[in-house]
Amino acid sequence: MNKDKKFSIGEFSEKTGIPIPTLHYYDEIGLLQPEKNPTSGHRIYNYQDIITLQKIISLKFLGYSLEKVSNLLHKSSFNVDLNESLSLHLIALESEKEKIEQSMQAIKRVIKLVEEEGEVDSTLLFSLIYGMNTEHKQKEWMEHHELTDIVEELSKKSEEDKIALDKTFIQLSKEMKQLYGKPVADSKVQDMIKNYLESIFSFLGDDLIQQLANTKVEELNVQELENRIPSPFTEEEQKWFNQAIECYMKQTEME
Repeated sequence: MNKDKKFSIGEFSEKTGIPIPTLHYYDEIGLLQPEKNPTSGHRIYNYQDIITLQKIISLKFLGYSLEKVSNLLHKSSFNVDLNESLSLHLIALESEKEKIEQSMQAIKRVIKLVEEEGEVDSTLLFSLIYGMNTEHKQKEWMEHHELTDIVEELSKKSEEDKIALDKTFIQLSKEMKQLYGKPVADSKVQDMIKNYLESIFSFLGDDLIQQLANTKVEELNVQELENRIPSPFTEEEQKWFNQAIECYMKQTEME
């Protein structure tokens, strides 16, 4: 390459693949400032600007902000300080990667649900999405209370299992809208509770249900966990629903 060759901003953009507005911005913030034509004021790029741009692109690729790029750009050499900085960036990127993977899984679940259901109430859908987003907080709560075995069993559940559980909540929400306000002992209400609990037990499995039954957790702590799990129902609907479950449990014990 002819190191003495000069480039207009259009030629430089075409050669490097960097859009002209980006080159303008780099110039404005002092990151890559080419010569200026003394008469027209047009930007004139040279071979050294290509080298500088390669450094910028390399540092951005490693995850550095433009402010940090500016600080590192003209260093003549690097020492272990760079490794420490890169290690911090690696931790941040791994955390971001985990969040992206969780978002991708949530998107796939939502797409699947809407495809199969055709239409989903917006309040319920947002509640499900929020639940997906806070799964890690529920996991942290269980780990804090030494429920590691239960966390491990839940982590084994497939995406298909989780989608099936989501559909259970969708079906429950639809029935709740139809039955809310009826006496909790009404046969249709009790059938709804029966189907809901059977679906939950099916998702959990016998082993996990037994582990939960053997777990002793203070009532206050259970309430704390429930507060972390979003509900699409109003306070009154939730109260009615809880009463319907209590009624079902009493009838089951009597039988």
